[in-house]
Amino acid sequence: MAQSQGQEKITIPDLQRMKEQGEKISMVTAYDYPTALLVDKAGLELILVGDSVGNTVLGYESTIPVELEDIIHHARAVMRAVKRAFVVGDMPFMSFNISPEEALYNAGRLMKEALVDGVKLEGGCELAQVVEAIVRRGGIPVMGHIGLTPQRASQLGGFKVQGRDKEKARKLLEDAKCLEEAGIFALILECVPYQLAKLITERVSIPTIGIGAGPYCDGQVLVFHDLVGLSFRFAPKFVKRYLDLASQIEQALRAYKEEVKAGVFPELEAHSFKMSEEVLREL
Repeated sequence: MAQSQGQEKITIPDLQRMKEQGEKISMVTAYDYPTALLVDKAGLELILVGDSVGNTVLGYESTIPVELEDIIHHARAVMRAVKRAFVVGDMPFMSFNISPEEALYNAGRLMKEALVDGVKLEGGCELAQVVEAIVRRGGIPVMGHIGLTPQRASQLGGFKVQGRDKEKARKLLEDAKCLEEAGIFALILECVPYQLAKLITERVSIPTIGIGAGPYCDGQVLVFHDLVGLSFRFAPKFVKRYLDLASQIEQALRAYKEEVKAGVFPELEAHSFKMSEEVLREL
């Protein structure tokens, strides 16, 4: 079984064994070297370099403006830090929607230029051919993502729970099976009723990773900035904040400013460098 701690690289068979043996999978987003270093050191199995970088780091209102080059740039930094976690790079809006050939090309770029371990894309049965092309022709691991898919929020009527009525619930069950048959190695379920997430988890053989999908998924994912209290916008119900880092950072910055203004920092002995008196006299 994949271990909770240790230095061996996490693989897809490790994740599959975790599902089969009932060991929960932990996943979080990371977008830079220091964050990825901390996540990897903490022993989480999965890291997502998500297009949520648009909201959390780049200041966009949504994920739509994020480019493939943005993901590649941030994923490179993450991969420089990670030794153990399995790293997934997000396929941003319109990088996989036009044709299977273009999707394969862009997934290949993400793998080759950023050296991630796999890619993720949003959508259901309509993407089966795309997934097959990436997995079977490209040999690239693909993680699926259904339920609330932020890239399609406008089509879905906003950021709402998906699958509450019978028709939409059946569609999500169908999507999960289609994607599994197309070759995905894991499936993110976002903002779906926990009963439906449990059904999907029981009916697919691959690991499910929940975000706002209740406790019965095989694993969970959160956005790093939400988890540590560095997000500054509306926090969804499913977010649990483990730190209020933003207020601590603000306090530190205010203290720094006050010490600079008062001439307290830097201290002469503690934070400054000397030159010899002899050299000083020669000047």
